[in-house]
Amino acid sequence: MRVNQALAPAVRLGLRLVCSLAESAAQRIVAARQQLIFASTEDLALRAGLAAGDLKALSNADALHSLRGHRRQQVWDASALHRAPELLQEASFNESALHLPAAAQGEEVRFDYAALGLTLRAHPLLLLRKKLSNLKLLTATQLHDLPNARLVRACGPVTMRQSPGTAKGVTFVTLEDETASVNVIVWKALKKRQRSALLHAQLLAVHGSWQRDEASGGQVCHVVAGFLRDLTPLLGDLATRSRDFH
Repeated sequence: MRVNQALAPAVRLGLRLVCSLAESAAQRIVAARQQLIFASTEDLALRAGLAAGDLKALSNADALHSLRGHRRQQVWDASALHRAPELLQEASFNESALHLPAAAQGEEVRFDYAALGLTLRAHPLLLLRKKLSNLKLLTATQLHDLPNARLVRACGPVTMRQSPGTAKGVTFVTLEDETASVNVIVWKALKKRQRSALLHAQLLAVHGSWQRDEASGGQVCHVVAGFLRDLTPLLGDLATRSRDFH
């Protein structure tokens, strides 16, 4: 929904990512925007024929930033707009605006995940890094140049789990932190002992051995897990999702 084309290129997310926004509403937004850029949230609602639920979905996803500022302001303004009866749909009403303070970064990240399933702000682990460092949990960047067979600890939201039929019970897990991804190998025996942490943790800590394939020039690296720890409570009510293949 960004409208200032003079700004430098930026990452823009499609309306299809906005949770609970109807496809028909998204199509009306695109059609109205092609005719003329939106001047305000009210202008958007009128010209795209949006219902209260559509505006709520857009404001929760921070999609109205260029029209009304930070997310709290968007949500407040969107909640005050209701679709008028047909006789009054072309009418506009000017009232004094209430200005709210912006939310803290952690709250913004949490709302991003709830509304979009991802964030373009700070990675959740960046906000938790001091606590994770106290637990001696390393980032992917810190792991990268360590020598082969070093005992390590890593942590991150689980982005993928794979248990191919040809892997004889081995599970491959990918963790993502604020610096990069970490590949983890979980042998069948450990999977049996710590099945719950392996299959259900959103934020997973892994204690194990750092393995570096010298035949690849040291570029293929992973952690062979020896112990798993479910740290999901550290995320609070922030919900992450993983892609699981079996």
